Amino acid sequence: MNSLSAIGLIAIGSLGASSFYVPFRKVKKWSWESYWIAQGLAAWLIAPWLFALLFLPEGALFKIIAASPASAKWLAILFGALWGVGGLTFGLSIRYLGVAMGQSVALGFCAAFGTLIPPVVSGKNLFATTEGILMMTGVAACVAGIAVIGYAGALKKKNMSEDERKLAVREFALKKGLLIAVMSGIMSAAFNYGYEVGQPIDKLAVQFGVNPLFQSNVTLIFILIGGFITNFGYCAYLNIKNKTYKDYLSVSGNVFFNNLFFTFLAGFLWFLQFHFYGMGKSQLPGGIAVFAWSILMALNIAFSNIWGVILREWKGAGRKTMIVLAVGIVILILSTFVINLG
Repeated sequence: MNSLSAIGLIAIGSLGASSFYVPFRKVKKWSWESYWIAQGLAAWLIAPWLFALLFLPEGALFKIIAASPASAKWLAILFGALWGVGGLTFGLSIRYLGVAMGQSVALGFCAAFGTLIPPVVSGKNLFATTEGILMMTGVAACVAGIAVIGYAGALKKKNMSEDERKLAVREFALKKGLLIAVMSGIMSAAFNYGYEVGQPIDKLAVQFGVNPLFQSNVTLIFILIGGFITNFGYCAYLNIKNKTYKDYLSVSGNVFFNNLFFTFLAGFLWFLQFHFYGMGKSQLPGGIAVFAWSILMALNIAFSNIWGVILREWKGAGRKTMIVLAVGIVILILSTFVINLG
């Protein structure tokens, strides 16, 4: 498979990821924490096992799990739990900033720190080599891009009336949203390190006859178990605190199945991101594979902003605001590649 086809696979996953929040607009009478954990059930528990059973040779899944080093499995769960904080705040950043702006800021930081975490944890001095300096330059460019997008958000808030902002993004809150998006990007980077510590599982999968396209599917199970634990804990806390646990029983018939369908659709769209990312990364040549994470994040930023236009999140914001936004997005996308030039 050539590099273009591999990037195409990553792009399919990216399209799913950038679209996953859209079905939530069809959910009725459920609070945020109720529909968020419902999609999490589909994305982080059902989909990983379902796809592994579908795409791995019959009987191979449980043999791989049994033979995998305990350290690799527990570390994948640990980094999945850390990512879970990022996934949780990722949903909140979109809630307060919208699909376009929320994903752009969070994913920019995710690209930067997802690349930086492995060398930092391994003890490398990033200021001692050209490669490390390039990575740090990319992070600085990422922060600059996010600052520009934040400025576009400030212009949007200034140029649009309160009613216009709420029509575009129901709970728009610039300062709160930006802080949450920054935290989301930093914590979400742990997902990439979950892949790193799960490499022994991937190698075992190939030894058991798994097509290299699907070698990461078993590792995904453990990463996402950790993510589900974090998100379930917080959403259950909110359900109790806000008494929204009644949501699941307050609707019935068509409304209940409508909510279940659209939250599960959101979850499966989200999961496609990493299913196809694993496929594409496994087929990239060694010299380009290092860019896989940046390619995914850059495509996610691009697609999420296309959705932002379709959903009219920036309608009425003004020409200057849109130009500033475009500049920030370009800087952000370019920064994801500068980070990996080393």
